[in-house]
Amino acid sequence: MAPQPAGPRPPAIEPARVEWRDGVPYAPRFEDVYFSRENGLEETRHVFLRHNRLFERFADVPAGGHFVIAETGFGTGLNFLAAAQLWLNSEAADNATLHFISFERFPLTPDDLLKVHAHWPELTLIAQQLRDQYPPLVHGLHRLCLAGGRIRLSLWFGDALEGLRDTSFTANAWFLDGFAPARNPDLWIADISSEIRRHSATETTLATFTAVGRIRRGLAETGFSMTKVA
Repeated sequence: MAPQPAGPRPPAIEPARVEWRDGVPYAPRFEDVYFSRENGLEETRHVFLRHNRLFERFADVPAGGHFVIAETGFGTGLNFLAAAQLWLNSEAADNATLHFISFERFPLTPDDLLKVHAHWPELTLIAQQLRDQYPPLVHGLHRLCLAGGRIRLSLWFGDALEGLRDTSFTANAWFLDGFAPARNPDLWIADISSEIRRHSATETTLATFTAVGRIRRGLAETGFSMTKVA
């Protein structure tokens, strides 16, 4: 039997393997697409932006203040780009800051990011800034500063549970957007739900695409009031 090729040596991290099916990125490891074939951007706006009431809440951020969004599963960066665009178009004070924190075990390569971002021409400006600063695929925390300092992105490349335990922040809103629990169970374990609660405050909100009962119950058991919506 021929020897198998070695994986990346630490601190390098294994990138995502992406296949393109009908123009949409597909993750064979998880047997799932990265976003809706119909309209991924509108799906993100509906699930994560609207149900966290971000437009109204951004407008309430005072001068010198900040708003923190945390996310499980950075993927293509679509959720970040949509939130960043909304922030820049909101009534938040000019010197207020959006801090976006995301955890990704299998980051996309720069070439795959470039290809996938072509799907959303209206996000071109902020997507270009993201790609210009996109960190090397190395394990650990990477900090990016975009939009003249109005947006800060903290990207953890590695296991989400490890990253949650090693970072210090309190989120105002959560995007829970890993692949479906049946396909990516490691991102939906009880320990991660507990860490989400630890990084949250009384007014923190969250949104997720999954309607799996055990996920809703697990989050409810940590203290969140969960409601299923259309």
